[in-house]
Amino acid sequence: MSLPAGWGCAWRRFLRPRLVRSRYGLVLLIVNLLLAPAAVAAPWRILALGDSLTAGYGLANDQSFPAQLEAALKSRGHDVRVINGGVSGDTTAGGLARLDWALADKPDFAIVELGANDGLRGLDPEQTYANLDAIVARLRSAEIPVLLAGMVAPPNLGRDYQEAFANVYARVLQKHPVIFYPFFLEGVATKAGLNQEDGLHPTAHGVGVIVEHILPSVERMLASRG
Repeated sequence: MSLPAGWGCAWRRFLRPRLVRSRYGLVLLIVNLLLAPAAVAAPWRILALGDSLTAGYGLANDQSFPAQLEAALKSRGHDVRVINGGVSGDTTAGGLARLDWALADKPDFAIVELGANDGLRGLDPEQTYANLDAIVARLRSAEIPVLLAGMVAPPNLGRDYQEAFANVYARVLQKHPVIFYPFFLEGVATKAGLNQEDGLHPTAHGVGVIVEHILPSVERMLASRG
């Protein structure tokens, strides 16, 4: 079918500006996509679930374990936020009871520092194990990598209790593939210059020593997510 005379020129005049605008719009879209700033990734969130040793008993907020750990990780190039989930006096049972509340912060990782108060009170190691097992299982079910920090029982409770208490952490490790830091107070416990007057809670400098020692284990945990 042939077009009436003059229609070809008319159509070209009609379409040309629309094709130009279409091509210009496509180019503009590509330029905008190229120049648009990349989406900023949110920092990794690390939940520090613990007792007074995590909470920072007797210390300013910026001297606590979560605060000093966050600063140390940032100085090493890690974009992180460490959430202070420490409650003074908490046992493993207390940590388990508030775990779902702590998970509302949607952490990407978790450091579990619990058990010191269980040992100080001479609580049944079987119950301590059951609580830690449930905490780690809940975190792993949420696909949250875990660093478990160990504790030791006071010597005044006897050798049998100390061995049973130490076995709590060994049993958790046998069941769950987590990163383990054997003793949270390594290099600090019993050292007067690194502890407050009560002899139990580290000073700000003592917390710094804890952070320095545990840092490689924390970085291993971060590396587990690439």
